[in-house]
Amino acid sequence: MVRYAAAVLATNPEKTSRARGEYLRTHFKNMREVAAALTGLKLTKAYAYLSDVKDHKQVIPFRRFSGGVGRASQAKQFKATQGRWPEKSVKFIVRLLKNAESNADAKSIELEELYIKAIVVQQAPKTRRRTYRAHGRINPYQGHPCHVEIILSASDAEVERAKDKDVATSSFSSLNRRQVARRRIEAARV
Repeated sequence: MVRYAAAVLATNPEKTSRARGEYLRTHFKNMREVAAALTGLKLTKAYAYLSDVKDHKQVIPFRRFSGGVGRASQAKQFKATQGRWPEKSVKFIVRLLKNAESNADAKSIELEELYIKAIVVQQAPKTRRRTYRAHGRINPYQGHPCHVEIILSASDAEVERAKDKDVATSSFSSLNRRQVARRRIEAARV
């Protein structure tokens, strides 16, 4: 992994902080699912969720890499059926979140406003070992480490859009073609 995801940071670098870990000895597939579950959460909510996962009170839903993953009733709240509690991946993510949080503190960003904008998980080179099998055979015994990059951002103040009364009444955007045609015919009769 050469550099950070620059496109995400280009929007507002003063209000973003980041942290990165390379060659982390934890499973890539587990880490990807943890990252998918955390993206978009507020930082305080993410810490609470990860501590619940450590205590097996909440589950990480497995959606993409779900082959052979058992079912868990806790996954119902995420509209999934399969899930696990990957404690080692959670431990690494918590470390990186704390690092990104301290980086945000150094930039004097308010910690209550921070949310997880993006977590990028990429495969690192596999660690190759060998295991000895019956009848003199040798099989590969590989680890699947990963590179992880976390980008935190301060939530922007949302401004509500002004509503025009004239545009809202004359708009046919929510109607299908038949309904629009019928309204035009009725308007022409009157």
